[in-house]
Order: sequence, then C-alpha cells, then structure tokens
Amino acid sequence: MAAIDEPRSGARAVDRAIQVLNCFEGDDPELALIELAQLAGLPVSTTHRLAQALVRGGMLEQDPATDRYRIGHGLASLARPALTRLGLDSVAPHLYALAAGIRITVSVSVADDSDAVTVFQARPPVYFCHHQVPRPRRSLHTSAAGHALLAYSPTRAAADLDLDRVRHTGFASELIETDDPIRALAVPIVGPHRQVHGALAVQARSARLNSELIRAVVPAMRIAAGRIAPLLQTGGGPGLSEAEFRSR
Repeated sequence: MAAIDEPRSGARAVDRAIQVLNCFEGDDPELALIELAQLAGLPVSTTHRLAQALVRGGMLEQDPATDRYRIGHGLASLARPALTRLGLDSVAPHLYALAAGIRITVSVSVADDSDAVTVFQARPPVYFCHHQVPRPRRSLHTSAAGHALLAYSPTRAAADLDLDRVRHTGFASELIETDDPIRALAVPIVGPHRQVHGALAVQARSARLNSELIRAVVPAMRIAAGRIAPLLQTGGGPGLSEAEFRSR
C-alpha cells in the first residue's frame, strides 16, 4: 500500500511546490513566509518546508537579513532555454531600439490559454516610469495585447466590434482605469506562416500617450513587429488564415 500511496504523495508535493512558485509571478516580489502561505493557500508549516526545499534547489532565494523569499537564479537559468526557443535573444535588439526611439517600454506577449502573458520587456534609457510596466498576465478578451492576439484568429466571434476595430486600424487600444489612467496599445506580430505569434505592446499614462503620440507610435510599432515576426517563434497562438492575412 505504501508503494501505491508514495507517487500520489510525491505528485501532491510537486503540485504544492508549483503553487508556491506561482506566487512570485510579477515584478520580482519578495514575500514573507506568512504572505507566501496566504497566497499559496497552504498551511504555514507546509509552505515553510516547500520554500526551504526550493531554496536548496536554487529555485528560490531567502534574504538572510529579512528572511523574505524571492525567485532564485536557478529558476532563471532553467527558463533561459525556453526564452531562447521563443526567439527573444534575436528580437531583443529590435525591441530596445524601438523603446529608445519612442521613449516607452516595449513588451512582447503571447497567448497562454485565456490570457496574454508578458514574456519580455525592453525599457528605454530615458523617460521610464512604473506606469509603463504591464501586468504579467492579462485576459485575452479585455486587454489590448489580448485583442491584438485574437483579432486575426479564425475562431474569433463573427461580430465582435472590438476585434473588428483592431483589424480596421491595425492596433488595439485599452484604457486602464486607475487614479492616473493608463493607455495601452498593441499590434499583432504575424509570422512567416501567416500565424499570429505574439503581440507587441506599450503603455503609459494616458495624459502622455494621447492621440498625437499614438499616431506617431503605432507606425513604429508595426514596423518593429514586421521585423521581429520571422524571429519570434511561439509554436502556438491564435492562427491567421491566408485570406485574413491578405485582407489586413
């Protein structure tokens, strides 16, 4: 009986360890043990055992001064092949050049189930502010990046006015309501096989990213998207048919 239960127990431990790691999604947070347990939905004692195992494995680090946990270099090392496989090493110079030219952080998002997930950011050398950093995961159906990913998909709704607007203008726009509203823009990255591999996005305070700046920024984004399209390979994402591509 013990031999039968052991794999189940091991699988459960792996699932819980993944829960703990997923708590660190975002802008390099540092979490206390109690915060980590609350986010993971696990008992503090269980969270402590898992966190310490992840520290020993290099997946997490623990600050000796504060005892707070953060993502470890070992996890970054494991992620490196996946980022290379996406082609981000090749597209990075184009993204940094665009960010420097428009003076706004540029990000690349790809589709992951029902979300648009940010996989890379290129910050400009000047005029950077925290408003330019997108959330790591946004709904495909409510975000600018998501609309850019969905607009040319053959499975999109036939009468979706938001996606029709993206197809007509060539870009998606989103107003993020905060105390200081933020405007997000995104254009699709269409690969050589007529498939949307990702979305190229920017965001900034709407007071800065006004209609005049949008008219200047969007053409530069579309040019950059065309340059990086052959280099970015996601192996997935919403498909684009030949007829749809020609009708853009």
